Amino acid sequence: MRYSIKVGLLWIIPIWLLIGSLMLGTTGNLSPAELFSHIVKLINSTELSTDPIETILWKVRLPRIILTFLVGASLAVSGGVLQAIFRNPIVDPFTLGISSGAAFGAALAMLFPFISINLSAFAFGICAVVLTYTVSYVGSRTSIVSMVLSGIIVSGVFTALLTLLQYMSDPYKLQAIVQWTMGNLHTASWSKVNTAFAPILIGLFIIVLLRWKLNLLSLGDNEALAVGVNPKYLKLVLICVATMITASSVAAVGVISLFGLIVPHMSRMIFGPNNNIGVWANISIGGSFLLLIDDFSRAVMPFEIPVGVFTMIIGAPIFIYLMKKSLTSWSV
Repeated sequence: MRYSIKVGLLWIIPIWLLIGSLMLGTTGNLSPAELFSHIVKLINSTELSTDPIETILWKVRLPRIILTFLVGASLAVSGGVLQAIFRNPIVDPFTLGISSGAAFGAALAMLFPFISINLSAFAFGICAVVLTYTVSYVGSRTSIVSMVLSGIIVSGVFTALLTLLQYMSDPYKLQAIVQWTMGNLHTASWSKVNTAFAPILIGLFIIVLLRWKLNLLSLGDNEALAVGVNPKYLKLVLICVATMITASSVAAVGVISLFGLIVPHMSRMIFGPNNNIGVWANISIGGSFLLLIDDFSRAVMPFEIPVGVFTMIIGAPIFIYLMKKSLTSWSV
């Protein structure tokens, strides 16, 4: 397939998926003509509609679709950024402990309502990645193996702390935390979209602006210094931004494992290792892929299945396939 066609599909596929997702739902499916008539009716109407179908469309399905796309894009971009920074194909927000730290912070805020969920998730996400980065250093050097092991340890510690919070919770809060840790999109609402929209959009905007510098970090610190880029400062900024958008996603919908690991590999398979297009590819493919998984989870059963379950079921075979076929250009 020609490169220009691939780039064009990055913009076309998400639009069609967004439209298709509006037509799909457990409460009933709509034809394109019916969806178009409801859109026209909404545009021309000056009063609040009492039509139950329109209420479902604009107050249930649309915020869920927007939130799903934002979360998928942010997790994929975060994974791609971290893999470029650490020059490691198996690094993602979960591997470095960011997801577990943010999950603990968000659960802590759910247990104690006076704490802001987003701020708590961000603070503990930063704490997790700092701990991982610090523990992995032996003397003045670190390695891929030590960083991955440190991330696993830090992630395990925060998972244990999360389990402790669940043990201390009353039955009602325990049920909410357990469901949330499996990745839940059925609680999506306009209030959650409004909360997550700004930090995710700002974070993605910063990463898009700095995307060409990711190529320099992928080459190494000496190469970045040679062209006048301060790698330490740039890494700090990008890690903070990646943590912010991951924490915002975790706070909004819970933990979605493996997503930030798999999608960047898919993007590199299609568009190569160039981060100039890779960041855009992660936004498009990440948002579209999670939206497709969510549509499948809504359509396959008459009841809601947590999206985190499907990302593990679908994502694990895809990653095994990539690993077996060695279709990535990374060398570890």
